[in-house]
Amino acid sequence: MQQFIQISPPHKKASAKRYALFNLGFRPFFLLAAAFAAISIAAWMWSYLRFTLPPLFYVSASQWHAHEMLYGFAFAVIAGFLLTAVKNWTGIQTLQGSALMGLVACWAGARGVMLVAPDLVILAATLDLSFNLWLMLAIARPIIKVKQWRQLGVLSKVGILTLGNAAFYAQASGWSMSGARAALWVGLLLNVSLILVISRRILPGFIERGVKEEISLKNSAWLDRLLMLSLVALLLNILVADSSMTHIVLALTITTASSIRLWRWHTPGIWRVPLLWSFYCGMWLITAGFLLYALSYTRSGVSLILAIHCWAIGGIGVITLAMMARVSLGHTGRNIHAPPRSVSWIFGLCIAATLCRVFLPLWIPETYRISVMLAAACWIVAFTWFCITYWPILSKPRTDGMPG
Repeated sequence: MQQFIQISPPHKKASAKRYALFNLGFRPFFLLAAAFAAISIAAWMWSYLRFTLPPLFYVSASQWHAHEMLYGFAFAVIAGFLLTAVKNWTGIQTLQGSALMGLVACWAGARGVMLVAPDLVILAATLDLSFNLWLMLAIARPIIKVKQWRQLGVLSKVGILTLGNAAFYAQASGWSMSGARAALWVGLLLNVSLILVISRRILPGFIERGVKEEISLKNSAWLDRLLMLSLVALLLNILVADSSMTHIVLALTITTASSIRLWRWHTPGIWRVPLLWSFYCGMWLITAGFLLYALSYTRSGVSLILAIHCWAIGGIGVITLAMMARVSLGHTGRNIHAPPRSVSWIFGLCIAATLCRVFLPLWIPETYRISVMLAAACWIVAFTWFCITYWPILSKPRTDGMPG
């Protein structure tokens, strides 16, 4: 489990005075992903409040918004995480320095074009898909070199996301009529599946080492398989059959299996550790998203958009914040058991954004527009605060003088 969060001990010390932002993938991608999360939602709210947004011809404004969050923000977090994790798994240095700057430039260039001039979609597609393919090569090279074939599953997920991104740009360029819908569902549920897979590997270990109680948490192989098979089946049903009863059965199966797993991982000590309760709450919000998804296909009156935002804000948003906060401390030689005091507020604001966007409209439907604005405000403040707090951590060399 530790392979996902720790880098193998380096053999020589680095200069303590060197600027470190491009020393390892997590540094620029975590920082820029958080900054873009705030900027992109601010731009979306500008559109939502009926001000101005550059024209989009073949995809809707809401599809633009979803794409930028899934293939812009979330993909950047995945890139930072994998460039760091693969170095640990294989012992081979991944992109750094000018090569890492080039990868970041492709990602940032695509985001800039999609934000201010989406009519130049061919340029955005060229930059974005170059980023995707470059990332695949960067993580494939060390994996293949040391013949860690078991890690090809991770590489395959990046490949599927790349295909999804290409499908979105195919519609955005006018070459397809339905690529965006498939791309967005693939992007959303693949991100959720990555969280479920990674949490299974790391969260029990995080909890065992992070609480004061002496506990031993175990995973259930049958629960893990049930979750993954059900999630794959749900995605296929969305893209192909679109059977309402199948949606309900699969979503309730995932809800039940995930609830059992989270119940087995619970211990009271979680609630004293921000880097644990944030991750744990995010997992429950993903689980709630599947319940809302099932309800959206009944006569309950629950809107599908609420389930989507429960996954996106509560799951992807909260858990990426928790992961970035922890990884940034551990990989810069800082104490993961003594995070900045502001992280509790940062996590709390992102959870509050979920409550406002998803559960407030369920409770008081007439507050829908206000709930959207409150959620956006909480999200923007949370990610801006993360940038301010973690800028010195991510831009300065490791405190132990080691490279990375």
